[in-house]
Amino acid sequence: MAISRFVRRAAFDGNLGRLKDITPFMAAAESGDVPTVEYFLDHSGDVTKADVRGCTVLHHAAGTGCCKVTEFLLSKGIPVDIDCGLGTPLFHAANNGKDKTLKILLDHKADASGSPLMSSLIYRSLKCMKLLIKAGADVNGKGTVVTPLMLAASQGGYTNFIQFLLKAGANPNIPDDSTALHDCREEVEMLFPLTSSIPNVPNWSVNGISLMQKSNTKPMDQHQKESRKVVLKAQADLLFKQKNYGAAAKIYDLHRLAHGPTAVLYANRSICRLLMGDAEGALSDAYKC
Repeated sequence: MAISRFVRRAAFDGNLGRLKDITPFMAAAESGDVPTVEYFLDHSGDVTKADVRGCTVLHHAAGTGCCKVTEFLLSKGIPVDIDCGLGTPLFHAANNGKDKTLKILLDHKADASGSPLMSSLIYRSLKCMKLLIKAGADVNGKGTVVTPLMLAASQGGYTNFIQFLLKAGANPNIPDDSTALHDCREEVEMLFPLTSSIPNVPNWSVNGISLMQKSNTKPMDQHQKESRKVVLKAQADLLFKQKNYGAAAKIYDLHRLAHGPTAVLYANRSICRLLMGDAEGALSDAYKC
């Protein structure tokens, strides 16, 4: 059996480091080599095994835009929404702006709700966003950390996304209910100045919004918590790339408060503070890594 083109090319380049945490089956899926994928599948290749990022073989195919492999795996009965705790294949396709594999997943009835829509926005894929909304994704981002319109409006260079969201029916005057819904007071405080008052919220304040939502909500389940962590980190990473270090540091801190501290979060916030000229804060975070 011929070695997968992906593995062969990587070997020639002397760059096998990226293959460290994935199986040969996953590498074949990324290569787009259907015969190799089929060979692994026929010889006990585990379609449910996940790598350190929570990605199965279907995640790898969809996330790298390998349409033929994605179609093949789905034809073999692999669950379209397989999720090992860090997102579905649809979420990973949206994360990487792979609109063609995203469409294939949607055609196989993938769940378009939740994080994939936010991912398409964060990673600036208007094609993915249009496909997701057409497939039924909530244009107001029900269950996500912030509404898509709020995120787009708070960043630069998202004019096309804002126009499309409004045309698709996004409400420009709703507060970030999801932040209050999950008792994330820090996020409510951050987003409150950017929202307009709503008549059916008698006490239009951070406390009023939080109390109203807490009285009508259920705690997040584990899947919602994991999705929220992924989206928060993606938002912070995007802001860092845009050199908006103050906002990135704030989002990293929200992640820490909501989901617990980690060395990586402290390291990221330390870099942000250093680049903002806050040497003392940067050093303080560095000691916590």
